[in-house]
Amino acid sequence: MPTLQDHLKRRIADEGPITVADYMNDALGHPRLGYYMGGDPIGRDGDFITAPEISQMFGELIGLWCAVQWRAMGEPTTVNVVELGPGRGTLMADVLRAGRGAEDFLESIALSLVEISPVLKGLQEETLIAAGDVRSAQSLRWLSDFSEVPDGPLLVIANEFLDALPVHQFQMTAEGWRERLVGIAGESENFQFTLAGMPPGDGVIPAGLNDEDVEDGAIIEVRPAATALIRDLAGRLGRQPGSALLIDYGHAQTAAGDTLQAVKGHQYHDPLVDPGMADLTAHVDFGALGRAASDTAAQVLGPVLQGDFLNSLGIKTRADALVTASPAHQQEIMAGLTRLTSGEAMGRLFKVMALTSPGMAPPPGFQ
Repeated sequence: MPTLQDHLKRRIADEGPITVADYMNDALGHPRLGYYMGGDPIGRDGDFITAPEISQMFGELIGLWCAVQWRAMGEPTTVNVVELGPGRGTLMADVLRAGRGAEDFLESIALSLVEISPVLKGLQEETLIAAGDVRSAQSLRWLSDFSEVPDGPLLVIANEFLDALPVHQFQMTAEGWRERLVGIAGESENFQFTLAGMPPGDGVIPAGLNDEDVEDGAIIEVRPAATALIRDLAGRLGRQPGSALLIDYGHAQTAAGDTLQAVKGHQYHDPLVDPGMADLTAHVDFGALGRAASDTAAQVLGPVLQGDFLNSLGIKTRADALVTASPAHQQEIMAGLTRLTSGEAMGRLFKVMALTSPGMAPPPGFQ
């Protein structure tokens, strides 16, 4: 059976070196051979673990946040609740459970899950049906792209989704910026980085980046797919009431840096080795996303540190309540709290940005 590595080598032989974005796109999302098409990558037995799998508190607080924003929209009878990249469905199950506390909120939800992995779709369905609260929602649908979400009031959650969208990389050379490409290293036939011969077109390098301050060899990453998504989302928020919560690891301001990384078995892995067998991500440039959203009239709040965001929503109070209800799990509960909020763990590296419709008051965590 052909592997993704075989596919990429044939593609490079036919087309020449390909962009890092094309390499990422195939490695993660090839319809038959991509990383997300073959199995469940999440959890202790997978390659990585996400915040909802660490503690139920994460999703519960986001659920309360959504309920508050639904009330701020005037409690519409139908609201499109959308999760981008829902993983195993754990986050949404916790969101819906927490939503029980807001009268009529669950009954107002038209739930859309944007997912490309057939394996994860199956896990999401099992998780949500078993949880039970999805039966109170008006509908449950799976979509392949945000553009398919119906019109109407909107609540969007994207946790560790943007980091997996493909990036283009550009390297500063003595002749100026050149795009970084993936090619084949001679007789070894290993993948290797190389550079395009011509400079990028106008407007490709982020505005505001002073080339004179960038050292030779420095790399800048550009994520057109994320920019397009945010512009689409922000445009929707400009036309109809809604809010979006974007949570990911990354930097608050646009800056040079090579952040492309692969993870396999919870260990860092060479991104050019065994494509399709490891997760590939790059840090999110929240500065670029904020500019894209502002240009489309949405209100941009943050980014704030994940630890500060969760603390402001009352995660410590929730942890104490869980310990009181289940003293035997105190160590596990408090370990989850520390991992989610500590500056030495996820609390500082992960950032949270909110987008809202014009005129809405700042949501919880951004006041």
